[in-house]
Amino acid sequence: MKVITPTPDRTVTTPNAAMESLATPSRGSTALSTWRVRMAAGRSGPVHAVDREQVWMVVSGSLTVTSDGRTEPAAAGQAVLLPPDVPRRLGAAEGGGDVEALVAMAAGGGAVTEDGERHRLPWAE
Repeated sequence: MKVITPTPDRTVTTPNAAMESLATPSRGSTALSTWRVRMAAGRSGPVHAVDREQVWMVVSGSLTVTSDGRTEPAAAGQAVLLPPDVPRRLGAAEGGGDVEALVAMAAGGGAVTEDGERHRLPWAE
């Protein structure tokens, strides 16, 4: 057993959100990567596809998810299952307050943005 305490040096902040590493391979997880996302109301991330299935569990606020031609809201207490390799965009719904979510996926994933550029996910490593 290992108890992991979040630390500031394991938080990645972008113009759209802050991703705080929890259980990841660099912290001893062998199969999963988990992290906390905090996003201010009205913000959204870029359109991208991740090469692993992800589960987003909304802790607070209201998340808007656009994927596979559909846009769906997800409120606190709900979970969103996102398949691998499908473009998606996630955001904090206007008027829904700031969003906090916990995310889980198989370790080792990466993302591809609309321009075809591959990106590592440092908060999931």
